[in-house]
Amino acid sequence: MRAQRDVAGGRGPRRAPAALLLALLGTLVLLACATPAQAAGYRYWSFWRGADGGAWTYQQQGPAISVPPDGSVDGWRFALSPDGGQDAARPRTASGFDGICAATPAQDGRKRVAVVLDFGTAQDAGASAAAPPGSRTACASVAPRATSAEVLAAVAPPLRYESNGMLCAIAGYPGAGCGDQVDAGAAQPKAGADGGSSGNSGSGPDLGLAAGGALVAVLAGGAVWQARRRRHS
Repeated sequence: MRAQRDVAGGRGPRRAPAALLLALLGTLVLLACATPAQAAGYRYWSFWRGADGGAWTYQQQGPAISVPPDGSVDGWRFALSPDGGQDAARPRTASGFDGICAATPAQDGRKRVAVVLDFGTAQDAGASAAAPPGSRTACASVAPRATSAEVLAAVAPPLRYESNGMLCAIAGYPGAGCGDQVDAGAAQPKAGADGGSSGNSGSGPDLGLAAGGALVAVLAGGAVWQARRRRHS
């Protein structure tokens, strides 16, 4: 009988809007909290192998494991990049074995490996670091089974490694740090006078999140009003 009186009195139909408002409120709260994460950048030496046409292929193996064949090109680039993979900054010099090793004659029992070193830009180095040296190339004549780490040691000492084996510096650059993490905002290019856009710089609140918060407040007020009206009906 109570259920029949509620329906007859009009209470039943008013419960659905209130329940719907509360459900929407919960959904929007979850969406507001789930802000997208931005990947950090890292300053490090990325490792590449020269490909046909002067292109570069990212090396999945570390230099202590990779054994470059005779006539190949190893490339290195110091830059502010994502954490490894194809999105890392490539050397800006084209990979060309013939031009780099033209002045280094072939020898029996030795292999020749061209090396491209790109020390990056001032922005890659960071405001507190020394200006990076200019890019350079070299040709290493080494034993047939020499690794890329041995090739690099032959043409660009001193090398600096971290305790876990990560390569930190080539030819003494950079003088400090090793794979330093940089916050996502600093890792992205800033908007400049040329009108280039870098997206959200992190200097202010996200407009979409603010709008979602306002809608949450409106729905919350509507839900409370429905609940009070139902109690006093």
